[in-house]
Amino acid sequence: MVIPARYDSSRFPGKPLTDLLGKTMIQRVYEQAARSSAHQVLVACDDDRILDEVNRFGGTGVMTDSGHESGTDRIHEAVMKLGLASDEVVVNVQGDEPLIPPAVIDQVASLVDEDVRMATLCEPLVQRDDIFDPNIVKVVRDRDDLALYFSRAPIPWHRDSFMSEASLPGTGWHRHLGIYGYSVSLLEAFVNWETTRLERTENLEQLRALENGEKIRVRESGASIPPGIDTPEDVARTLAVLRGSG
Repeated sequence: MVIPARYDSSRFPGKPLTDLLGKTMIQRVYEQAARSSAHQVLVACDDDRILDEVNRFGGTGVMTDSGHESGTDRIHEAVMKLGLASDEVVVNVQGDEPLIPPAVIDQVASLVDEDVRMATLCEPLVQRDDIFDPNIVKVVRDRDDLALYFSRAPIPWHRDSFMSEASLPGTGWHRHLGIYGYSVSLLEAFVNWETTRLERTENLEQLRALENGEKIRVRESGASIPPGIDTPEDVARTLAVLRGSG
């Protein structure tokens, strides 16, 4: 399992080192990941300050190129340094998810197989504001739980309800959760594909896989995943959860 951790986040520089009740964010993510069934947990760092912190709390980290354009590219470099076999499964847990339930890490890993080399999770969306929020990525699936499309737009578009401001008719909208499982062979293919038109338009790297004919399995998460930390304003929300669970 690999946790990509960037120091120079545009919205929150130094985010992985944020103190959360006496532990840094990256330490809390690492400890949650270590409670899963993963054989190994590795932090893919882009800055010596993050690597030093990982070493301090006894974790395993590896330095990667700070110029990577996507988290998947960073994970690929880390995986190549580990020398994993092409059929091994790697789970990508974002470095700003200090409350990630270990069970969902195991769930997404179980969804990867020889036929479907990439998998992720989703959860229902029921609030109108969330459906229209471009920061919340939506996903549409087929009957076999394979992704048809990911978008920042409100897909599927309910013509009558959305146009008339009526109540939303039941469910049908799903938020994409930013956890992925991949085979090593998929990672090797991904980094050799050029960025694609839809990927650039939506700023969603998973569209690169779809545009290259790759299947992505998407299942509803078996456990609720609390929101991660994108901005400094999100820290208070996470601290409240941590205090409540302590």
